Amino acid sequence: MSFIADIMLAAGAFSAALYCFVLSRRLARFTDLEKGMGGAVAVLSMQVDDLRKALHQAHASARASSKSLSESTLRAEEAADRLELMLAALQETPAQPTFKRSRAVTRTRRSVEAAL
Repeated sequence: MSFIADIMLAAGAFSAALYCFVLSRRLARFTDLEKGMGGAVAVLSMQVDDLRKALHQAHASARASSKSLSESTLRAEEAADRLELMLAALQETPAQPTFKRSRAVTRTRRSVEAAL
């Protein structure tokens, strides 16, 4: 009876060793850096770093664009203020005399009409 128990104990130990061997092979394939999940994690980690760098660059570019737009808006507001001041000054000045044609323009027009 003890011989059968020893055989069963040896068979159990052998099957546990075989099971551990199979699991270690699967784990080695799972963590392989080229084909397995370890490679996928490494690639994703590199992509996250690249995206973080791109995000920082986009943020810096957005800050520069915002600053440029603020400066342009300020210049446009200053120009609008100057235009309003000029329009107000024009409205306060007396009416300008009408434009008189010069003799040269009148002569040229008469010569063109005569040629037709």
